[in-house]
Amino acid sequence: MANNTNVAQYPLAVLKPEKAPRLYTLSEYLHREERANELHEYYNGIINKLPMAKGTHNIIVFNIGNALMNAFQANVKDYTIFGSQQLVYLPELNFTRYPDVLVIAETPKYWDKNEVLLINPLLIVEVLSRSTKKYDSIGKFEEYKTLESFSEYVLIDPEKSHIKTHFREAPNLWRDTICKDISDKIELKSVDCAIEMSAIYKKIVFKTP
Repeated sequence: MANNTNVAQYPLAVLKPEKAPRLYTLSEYLHREERANELHEYYNGIINKLPMAKGTHNIIVFNIGNALMNAFQANVKDYTIFGSQQLVYLPELNFTRYPDVLVIAETPKYWDKNEVLLINPLLIVEVLSRSTKKYDSIGKFEEYKTLESFSEYVLIDPEKSHIKTHFREAPNLWRDTICKDISDKIELKSVDCAIEMSAIYKKIVFKTP
């Protein structure tokens, strides 16, 4: 008589081992990214597609970039602003990132001869989303810290008036500041300027809880 043991009692007996993900070199990733219709980030061999950004996210990214540009022009600051399609490379981790906005204080430095992988950001801005909020706030922050030039991190909540900044006061000392009042300003110490909260949230209508 055939053995009719219910395989549902032993699910591991019928599971197949997961196939190991394909690992890509950095040059293979860049070659693929150059031809891709969507943005992807690189995690030491693994390529992940970035989620699509919502309208509020895109508005805030534009607003903060515009506000920074106005502040630099008014104070005659010689900084360069990059948008959300500029790749940042973290050599210690072999990761790439697409920050929402970043600022450099000097001549751009790149890891590659094609000048794609920027490695000297001073200020990095990320607009949070529900799906990536925890990672952006903790994991990604720790990753960015591996960059010697990185001195300030700005996290913007698109669903309410709430902006958190981390400023490097010493090699291993970061000072956190939170701004919630829409009539207030955020002080960006790395670039020596202040930005109106209302300018960052211009055209944004917060949903009532």
